[in-house]
Amino acid sequence: MPNTTRRLGRRNFLRALGASAAASAAFGLRRRPLAAQPAPDGSPYFLIVLGASGGANLLDSLLARRQSECPATVHAFPDQVVSDIAGTDFRAVDLSFESLGPIPMPFEANQSSFVNKRKDDLMVVTHTGTSVNHAIAQRRAVTGNEAWLGRTLQETVAATYGEGYALPNVYLTEQGFAARGLDDSLPTYAFGETVADPLVWPLALDGRKGIRDAPTADDLQKARALRNDVLDPGSQFEKIFGQAQRLKHWRHQRGAPQAGVEAQGLIDDLILLDEPALLGSYGLTASDDLPALLDKFPDLHTDPFEAQAALAFLLLKNQVSCTVTLAPSLQATINDSQGLDVRNPPIAFDFSHQDHPSAQAFMWRRVMQVADALADLLATVPFGEGSMWDRTLIYFATDFGRTKNKPSGASSFGSGHELNNGSVIMSPLVQGGKVLGGIDDATGFTYGFDRQSGAPVPGTEMSEPDVFAGILQALHVDTAGSGLPDVPAMRRG
Repeated sequence: MPNTTRRLGRRNFLRALGASAAASAAFGLRRRPLAAQPAPDGSPYFLIVLGASGGANLLDSLLARRQSECPATVHAFPDQVVSDIAGTDFRAVDLSFESLGPIPMPFEANQSSFVNKRKDDLMVVTHTGTSVNHAIAQRRAVTGNEAWLGRTLQETVAATYGEGYALPNVYLTEQGFAARGLDDSLPTYAFGETVADPLVWPLALDGRKGIRDAPTADDLQKARALRNDVLDPGSQFEKIFGQAQRLKHWRHQRGAPQAGVEAQGLIDDLILLDEPALLGSYGLTASDDLPALLDKFPDLHTDPFEAQAALAFLLLKNQVSCTVTLAPSLQATINDSQGLDVRNPPIAFDFSHQDHPSAQAFMWRRVMQVADALADLLATVPFGEGSMWDRTLIYFATDFGRTKNKPSGASSFGSGHELNNGSVIMSPLVQGGKVLGGIDDATGFTYGFDRQSGAPVPGTEMSEPDVFAGILQALHVDTAGSGLPDVPAMRRG
């Protein structure tokens, strides 16, 4: 069923507060141990995995081809709508559509403004995947096809930089990009925390605040001590399972780590609700950043993807997390208050099965807008000698590409899943303005590159471990001894 837009409303707000009270009691179950915050010397790096769910095809964005360059059966665009981006290897497509596939909703998708603005921080890495199953391919996009003991990019970054963060690794989506890795030797704080709803999740981050007639802090501490020291140890459950590692971990987490999270005041720092009177009646306030977030994400209260992006920024800015993962939903999001206004088509990029050109254009516009807004916001946050954006990498992770062929002369057609494609990476840490590899105009298939120089090498293919390794190395993660390839062509400097 599609998601329709909504305001939270008093009834849902009260329900959320009730849920938060229950959630706070069990808050420590999946939280990671707190340590001292890192010194503000710019030592950490930050990873945003932005899932382009359903198959984001590079032939519809930075590697677009002109019809004059390709056979009539290869997907290409009228020459006049494809722009070369000066000083780069990139192209951009600016198009207008009368409908989104079978949905009679006109829209424009102009990529050139984004690519021109971000060209110095954009890089395309060509590669060929190993699965056209959505869940498997998404998982392999973040594990490099189990390239390093099965750990994910997010877990590796969290293990490297996240010891001092309350929730180093947060998943704002439950798609395959948020998969748990296989390496249980990583510290527990590296494993992801899943947020189901960014608008109400922060209400569960304090055991007292936001609850009317809540017990005093001293009384709450006494109740917790009674539970931890008297009631639980005497229970039959504890007698049977008391030595289980998971139970020991839970006991630890609901002690000092829980107190640390509450001491940070996250419940106020992260609230996105625009209901000041209602929040105030419960002793709560929205984030001070809400006006700036609404400027960049005006639909965050009605569009789940924008809500994810807004919370992702707050988690990074407040140094709650060092890696966040978000993705557009695979369900339709419709603003039913303004006629037929589709914010997110069914199955996201995979709506290309219905009509490839319009679905790709609509979804590329969507992920580009979110990436651009996140970069703008992070650039306003001082960090070390620069800003947070200077130390952040956005990985446009996607399941796979789409089939390259089309019926001769067709402007509207469906596409299937295709292993051959590539990835977009956006960061000051990578070789901006570059396409690593190339594309064969006769077929639309990409080919590989030299790992040292980035020079195109026709007839070769790059693989998932190449992209996995290059991202980690751009983020200054030590991969020595991992067996991963060294990919200096992907990193700047």
